[in-house]
Amino acid sequence: MEEGSDTSFSLFCQENESSFNEHQENDDPITESDAKYIHMLIQRETLLASDISLCPIDCSINSRKCARLDVINWIFHTRALFGFHFRTAYLSLTYFDRFLSRRFIDDGKLWAIRLLSVACLSLAAKMEECKVPALSEYCVDDYAFESNAIQRMELFVLNTLEWKMGSITPFSYIHYFITKFCGDSRPKELVSKAIELILLITKEINLMDHRPSVIAAAAALAACDNQLTVKSMESMISSFESLEKDQVFTFYNLLQELEMGKSSTPKAMVSPDFKIHQS
Repeated sequence: MEEGSDTSFSLFCQENESSFNEHQENDDPITESDAKYIHMLIQRETLLASDISLCPIDCSINSRKCARLDVINWIFHTRALFGFHFRTAYLSLTYFDRFLSRRFIDDGKLWAIRLLSVACLSLAAKMEECKVPALSEYCVDDYAFESNAIQRMELFVLNTLEWKMGSITPFSYIHYFITKFCGDSRPKELVSKAIELILLITKEINLMDHRPSVIAAAAALAACDNQLTVKSMESMISSFESLEKDQVFTFYNLLQELEMGKSSTPKAMVSPDFKIHQS
């Protein structure tokens, strides 16, 4: 796959409302319990990050970056086919990045990368979805992996990640951050926009190197206002002492660049009825 190729890469699809209805959530103002929950998640990130401290993936090599883009391409295409939640696709990418931080796959073994992507998506679906397809239903161009081969790779991934599969994703934060940054009467389109930005950035970074709260905060801020200064942003996130403020601003600027067309990811709308599951 060429790095700039987008012919088959569609992060978003026009889907019916039920495809995005992850959690029935009303438009009531956020409460103190919501705030405590979010601060607890941010604290948990610190503990999880200390658990994942191995060698980072070197995505500077063009062949590896292209291979990862191909995986993202396939995961989001398959997510749409099965009607998986976006958080499922994102979670599978965190498994993929975490695995490759611990295990090395030769550049020439494309089949192994493809098999790994199937296993990661299958495992994420088992973690997040109420109904999961049979392993035989996962289709990969040019490869016909048998179910037992996928099962063996799933076990390999589980053992490599030490069975720590409950990763936090940015989607747990989006509704809360949008409300905090944009007000209680936030338009649903802002949530859609923030989700779009989160998915847009997945191909630019190694997900295990960055805290989900930072990604979510930057996406929410960018969705609310694309002309923030460092001072105004610091004022908006001052109540979140655990947030890495410099990183938030860095990601905010990166999202601005991507929005200006420096990324080849196509743009489309996410259903404004997309809901986030907080568990």
